[in-house]
Amino acid sequence: MQPISTRDNFVYLTCSLILLLLAIALAQQFFAASAQRLVQSTTVVTLLVAVWGVKNEQHIFRRGLIFPSAIILTSLFSYYLDNLDLNFAHLLLLLIFFIITAYKTAIQVMFTGEIDGNKILGAICLYILLGLIWSLLYTLIHLASFQAFNGMSDSKLWYQTMPDFIYFSFVTLTTLGFGDISPAMPITRFLVYFEAIVGQFYLAILVASLVGSKMSTASQKHIN
Repeated sequence: MQPISTRDNFVYLTCSLILLLLAIALAQQFFAASAQRLVQSTTVVTLLVAVWGVKNEQHIFRRGLIFPSAIILTSLFSYYLDNLDLNFAHLLLLLIFFIITAYKTAIQVMFTGEIDGNKILGAICLYILLGLIWSLLYTLIHLASFQAFNGMSDSKLWYQTMPDFIYFSFVTLTTLGFGDISPAMPITRFLVYFEAIVGQFYLAILVASLVGSKMSTASQKHIN
């Protein structure tokens, strides 16, 4: 099997993240809430493979049975933290991991060589990661105060509330604003409108610049 490289890692990651977002919705619709643990673990391991391990050709996660084994281990670790009532610690670790992953993705997209189709897909992956980062922030604040958002249940289990905040985060990031969930505190209102600002500027500046640069490079090569 050909290893994932910087030439195609974001192709795999884009497909994986879209499928994982679909899995979150399907797990919420058809399975017990605890199934979100497995989806979250799959997300973590996918990011480890496609972003963290892309430069090491012999990375351990690329070997056959390591991928499902890593999913099972991270899921068990999640279950262990939740049983110790360490929801905040668990979500905080996830938040730090996603922020570092987004940073590493941004470095690969913006500061490593010529702009190509893979890097444009990387920009889309980064956009999805931004939505997931904000959903973690919303979940942490909700667990700290049930009055932070309107339209949310009072569950203390992160895997019951996080799928709703993922939905709310992407609705906010794209400025759709359906209104079924809304911020009720100053700090959550700030996070919501700041996410909307970041989402609009991200699409208008970074993605448009990458696509423009790719088209300009292709046009120049054609002229030469």
